[in-house]
Amino acid sequence: QVQLVESGGGLVQPGGSLRLSCAASGSIFSNYDMGWYRQVPGKQRELVAFITRRSNTNYADSVKGRFTISRDNTENTVYLQMNSLKPEDTAVYYCTAARWGRRPYEADYWGQGTQVTVSS
Repeated sequence: QVQLVESGGGLVQPGGSLRLSCAASGSIFSNYDMGWYRQVPGKQRELVAFITRRSNTNYADSVKGRFTISRDNTENTVYLQMNSLKPEDTAVYYCTAARWGRRPYEADYWGQGTQVTVSS
């Protein structure tokens, strides 16, 4: 099993930046493809980005060019760097882990989520 703990959420101005972190434990981190989802109450969750164990990356069109996902396998940590934030980016962001190679990406483990609010 994998335990995931997100951090780094908060309130940010439109156009600002925020970096989310996800610390993983309990299993062999390098065997998993890692992702970030976001969800607004009453709306379907959206896969924002994922990164494979070989560090190939994929992004939703809504964040492409603004967000960057990365991983540090020596620290068992995944990051989501969010730049040029917009009010529509406001959501609860969840870190996820998936057995590597699944297409489309399908999460097996979820973190507790961290709130990101973009507002002036």
